[in-house]
Amino acid sequence: MTKILLTGKNGQLGWELRRTLVPLGEVVVLNRDEMDLANPDSIRTAIRRIQPDLIVNAAAYTAVDQAESEPQLAMAINGLAPGIMAEEAKRQNAGIIHFSTDYVFDGTADRPYREDDTLNPLNVYGKTKLAGERAIQAAGVPHLILRTSWLYAARGRNFLLTILRLAGERKELKIVDDQIGTPTWSRLLAEITYQIVTQFISPRSRPVVQMAETSGIYHAVSAGSASWYGFAKKILEIAHDHVVREMPKLIPIATSDYPLPAARPRNSCLSNEKITRTFGLAVPSWEESLTLCLNELYGKQVT
Repeated sequence: MTKILLTGKNGQLGWELRRTLVPLGEVVVLNRDEMDLANPDSIRTAIRRIQPDLIVNAAAYTAVDQAESEPQLAMAINGLAPGIMAEEAKRQNAGIIHFSTDYVFDGTADRPYREDDTLNPLNVYGKTKLAGERAIQAAGVPHLILRTSWLYAARGRNFLLTILRLAGERKELKIVDDQIGTPTWSRLLAEITYQIVTQFISPRSRPVVQMAETSGIYHAVSAGSASWYGFAKKILEIAHDHVVREMPKLIPIATSDYPLPAARPRNSCLSNEKITRTFGLAVPSWEESLTLCLNELYGKQVT
């Protein structure tokens, strides 16, 4: 049976992966006490003890603005830890799947970014995630690095839940309208991961054997794009079908009207062409995924 080590079990992506990956083998999930990503020795000890066939690293330092004042911690978790995991995976003859971000780009392109486009992160978070990508590549281990964009879920801390909360507290909301990206449901990303891993698992060989043939970086997002304003507008349109109440007025603003410690790319759109071509995947539009997420969210609240 394939043994999968999953990190970040309580994050919005890790939580979905815990359920999605179960049919594929034995899924071992660890908390921070069992494997501290800021402690290289802790990482090595845990991986050598578990001896996984596949590491799925869904853990990350994701506080984008806070990273500006905690660059060393962000680098330890996002930049150094993935490289150590990759080195240990190679030592165990295992493979690794790692999740990265649209923030490795500077957002100046006038089209969705491809995997081989120029990398130029604007903030500490993006720089640390890029360092993690390069550390995995340098380890020479069979790997998949899945870059995603504007991740949200029905749990945790994210833009979707923030908008729903503020909608019940304020009569108007000012939302940035000059940054575009692709809102991506964490469950969709977990399902994409599952569909890819099923192509590697075989009763005759370890997943690392087939993963080596398609190692590399892939973009994994929903189809389509929106601004933060457009995303918020769609959230409230769908939420209004579930909750009868007065919705706040949305006011589009410029990035300059909402300054934050960390700079954001104006264009965070990623192209799915490579992952679709390589693995034969079809991804739904971000609007379809958002509808499914909100239907589930409000369904759970009603029951």
